[in-house]
Amino acid sequence: MSRSSTVSFQARLRGAASRLGPFAGRVHHHPRVRSTNDVAALLAGGGAPHGTVVVADEQTAGRGRHGNHWFSPPGAGLYVSVLLRLAPPPVLTLAAGVAVAEALERAAGLDATLEWPNDVVVEAAGRRRKVAGILAEASTAGDRVERVIVGIGINVRDGAWPAELASRAGSVEGLTGRPVDPAALLVEVLAALAIRCGEVEDGRVAALLARWGALAPSSRGSTVEWSVGPVRRRGVTEGVDEQGALIVRVGTRRERLCGGEVHHVG
Repeated sequence: MSRSSTVSFQARLRGAASRLGPFAGRVHHHPRVRSTNDVAALLAGGGAPHGTVVVADEQTAGRGRHGNHWFSPPGAGLYVSVLLRLAPPPVLTLAAGVAVAEALERAAGLDATLEWPNDVVVEAAGRRRKVAGILAEASTAGDRVERVIVGIGINVRDGAWPAELASRAGSVEGLTGRPVDPAALLVEVLAALAIRCGEVEDGRVAALLARWGALAPSSRGSTVEWSVGPVRRRGVTEGVDEQGALIVRVGTRRERLCGGEVHHVG
């Protein structure tokens, strides 16, 4: 990354400072890191405030949920981590999903939907293409959540996807056929996230959940499967509760899923 591109990136953020709320003036931009979540964790350990942001052009050891690797080649994506000292991870994961979907619409005109708990997808040629994912990692002190680092990975441009991702991954530019400025996209993500985090801080979680539900049609009436140990379960989604858990009806019972891999059937 050239010095001129770094200056341009920071200039874009300064120009939008009034929209960024707690994130204004707190963005650390790196050309290459192992993991933005790891960098954010180090900053948090040193006393970095709520709203600190780490963004990188490349990750050499990016993480997804359940220890999966997040494919993060240089120049192909937007890799962001945000330090939040707000609420438990499930609600913040949903807030980040809403922010990303709204940012993709504003910055690229892309109509994205959400799949619980952390996938941002676009329907293309009859297939769901994952364009972004979210990883929330919490640090606790006793029974209290001290801080949450929310990692966001967005596929901006098509990459040489690994074989296991080729049929499922998609990129913003690949799906729209138009170039996207990563700095402009970051501004929209942070501006939208500032609004959604404000709802959480003000106790208006119901408004956040309503917006998430509107963007997540598969959260109601869809058949899903998940595993409990060696046992495979199946049920029909009935939305999320106030803590961000997915509610699934299994026969005459309702079950509450707080994590794990959930696969949509059909």
